[in-house]
Amino acid sequence: MWKVAPVLLLLLATPRLTAQSAVQPAEEQARILGLENAWDRAVKQKDAAALKMLLAPELVYVDYDGKLRDKAEYLASIQSPTFHPERIVSESVNVHIYGAVAVVSGVYREKGEKNGKPYTLRERFTDTWVLRSENWMCVASHSTLISP
Repeated sequence: MWKVAPVLLLLLATPRLTAQSAVQPAEEQARILGLENAWDRAVKQKDAAALKMLLAPELVYVDYDGKLRDKAEYLASIQSPTFHPERIVSESVNVHIYGAVAVVSGVYREKGEKNGKPYTLRERFTDTWVLRSENWMCVASHSTLISP
């Protein structure tokens, strides 16, 4: 009897787990899309406090020019007094969830002024998010410049 009880509990829990997993991905995808949008807003507003909450301490950030940055370097680049983003938009964004890991890909458009000169960027990006203590944090981000 004691050997059968764990199997019965597992069988009884299976339909509930299946029902939860059917709902969870859509909800988690929406949650991650919201975090991506919050990231865009935080960059536009140069809000380092918001970015610190979104980005994992061990962030690996590969910029469109191939420059590798850690979290501190990325935050410093956003807070640079010569960096003035005016418009930031992400489009064609897709979220794929693999358990406690999510991979987001899309196109990122940015327009503004840097070092006193106007700039316009269009990049394809991939962000990797990890679920930690019920919070998603970005651990890696990579972007590639799309030619005009």
